[in-house]
Amino acid sequence: MLHVGLTGGVASGKSVVASKLAQLGAVVIDADKLARQVVEPGTPGLAAIRGAFGDRVIAADGSLDRPALGAIVFADEAARELLNSIVHPLVREAAATLREAADEHAIVVEDIPLLVETKQQDRFAKVVVVQAPADERIRRMTEDRGWSREEAQARMAAQASDEQRAAVADFLLDNSGTRQQLEEQVAALYVQLAELEQGQRA
Repeated sequence: MLHVGLTGGVASGKSVVASKLAQLGAVVIDADKLARQVVEPGTPGLAAIRGAFGDRVIAADGSLDRPALGAIVFADEAARELLNSIVHPLVREAAATLREAADEHAIVVEDIPLLVETKQQDRFAKVVVVQAPADERIRRMTEDRGWSREEAQARMAAQASDEQRAAVADFLLDNSGTRQQLEEQVAALYVQLAELEQGQRA
């Protein structure tokens, strides 16, 4: 098994890379998806968040009020660190369960938006980083997601810089072009990862 970490800033194109890797045969574990699952109603994760932030982050139906929580944590680094201390261990535990269920010769890719910020790079045999120009990422967030420019810039500012991510990358994918160009880079990457996995067996 080859254990790979995948990361990139918001709107960098990471989801395209993850989707293409899965299509090519990798086992992709989506940390964002797991982060939603571990705080669903009735989970210890949601109970812990309620205990930390109060009823103001709980919606009328008993689910997590993400906009309310987001407004708190993106404006307050201490609050963001508190939230991360609750959610991240639960996500890692869920990811470990999925990883252990994978085939022994699989390429297992963990898609983790905050891999660098949470200093997880040493957990992986290889780290893949997707990057795109800041102005293009802002355009995607405002045009594709309907965010304001201020929201987009705040989200980027709350994450690691391109330089910090590049510093831990074994493979750096450039998403300044078309989706097809990015997918071609991913296809070439997958060949390299498959060779590395096979090399581990020798």
